[in-house]
Amino acid sequence: MSIQIYHLIAFLAAAVVVLWTTPDVRNIGIKSGKVDKPDARKVHHRPMVRLGGVAIFAGVAIALIIVWWLGGFGYLSTEKEWQVWGVMFGGVGFFLIGLADDLFSLSPLTRLLVQTIIATVVWKVGVSIDFISIPTLGIFQLGWLSWPITIIWLVGMVNAINWIDGLDGLAAGVSGIAALVILFVASFMNQPAAALIAAALAGATLGFLRYNFNPAQIFMGDGGSYFIGFTLAAVSIIGLVKIPAFTAIILPYVILAVPIVDMSAVILARLRSGKSPFAADKRHLHHRLLNLGLSHRWTVLFIYSLTLWVGSIAMAIAGIQSGVAFACAATSLLSYTSWKVWRRARQ
Repeated sequence: MSIQIYHLIAFLAAAVVVLWTTPDVRNIGIKSGKVDKPDARKVHHRPMVRLGGVAIFAGVAIALIIVWWLGGFGYLSTEKEWQVWGVMFGGVGFFLIGLADDLFSLSPLTRLLVQTIIATVVWKVGVSIDFISIPTLGIFQLGWLSWPITIIWLVGMVNAINWIDGLDGLAAGVSGIAALVILFVASFMNQPAAALIAAALAGATLGFLRYNFNPAQIFMGDGGSYFIGFTLAAVSIIGLVKIPAFTAIILPYVILAVPIVDMSAVILARLRSGKSPFAADKRHLHHRLLNLGLSHRWTVLFIYSLTLWVGSIAMAIAGIQSGVAFACAATSLLSYTSWKVWRRARQ
């Protein structure tokens, strides 16, 4: 079988597992009382099970095990195979941190400390940002700076995805779109390891939307958002950042621009107002759109279109033949949703 067949198998297997297991996870959550209760900052109005990350994690893990069993890892070099297992190890670790927070409410400092420890182990096994490429100047090895830069990227993306998980279907949809773009770009750049993981993650997150899109039946919780954020960040490293070309290195930041910019803007706003960057508030993009009068669904759809647009730009930058046409279509979609936002803001 060709490697593209294994990508399809990973996508479909992850989606099927999530569709099959999510109702059971929800029932277990209801019986155990592990629910997210409404408060002044949250948008939902009734207690919601927040253990959907269990199904997402299971979907990705089982999909990759199936691909491995079928021989799909035979396309990978020994180094790339180790990187896949490194990503999976880190994914398990971040999932367990998030799940522990869902069940026992860990302190922010405890979460950050354990996240840093797990990210350090992942960095040691080769999921690392080792160099930067600057046009006209060449490649610069980072040396000891590789560790802090990698940690900031991994831990930062984990929390960026966690922070946008504020509306039904928002984090799952944004992550699913980003994973699909990474799948196409990594495949185009002949990075099968990253493409396999991205395919599984795309299948799991988009399958989860069946139960998570507005009105949601279940939330992914911190277990899901931590696992998704880490996997997106790690796949970007092994599939794009390690390619010694400037365009490849900037692609992850373009693909994941929506959660990155949202988190950065919120942190700066909190610091300017003298608050802790970890103090929860309503400064996120989705909160601002809701305040303009947009409905829950239109807010989510607008951010989807924004994510799709930056993803299409990344595909065009990567040199994918259909990237420009896709970017034009995504621009038209974003123009329409932006017009809806502008019209609502004027009312």
